[in-house]
Amino acid sequence: MKTDPIAANASGISPTAGGPADPAGDRLDVAIARLLSIGTYVGVAFLAAGFLMLIVAGRSPFDPHGSPDLQRLPGDLLAGRPEGAMWLGLLVLIATPSARVLAALIGYLRARERGMVAVSAAILVVVTVGVVVGVALGQSAG
Repeated sequence: MKTDPIAANASGISPTAGGPADPAGDRLDVAIARLLSIGTYVGVAFLAAGFLMLIVAGRSPFDPHGSPDLQRLPGDLLAGRPEGAMWLGLLVLIATPSARVLAALIGYLRARERGMVAVSAAILVVVTVGVVVGVALGQSAG
């Protein structure tokens, strides 16, 4: 017989382990879900704003716009350039899953779950190495 997760949580029983519900774990799950939602909405909002700015300027969003330049990004945003909004939206959408892993790592540290801390840290190391290698290869190609 399967346990209904909603009913089990309402009764104070963990739907996965059959033991008492973990309020700290539930708060972490809610915080992570909120982080993912906010990151997605903010990223999509910037992309949409950049897209609309391109249309208003009479430019096609399908025209090449170059690669992102993080040093130029603040100036592009302050000047109201569509590229700035679009690149920021993409960066937010790309960074959101890593922010989720970082939030989980902090939660696992607080809960003293060493195994999950190690997994989260390993994921962040792999992502960081991937970004560093990608940036280095991108600079050497350009």
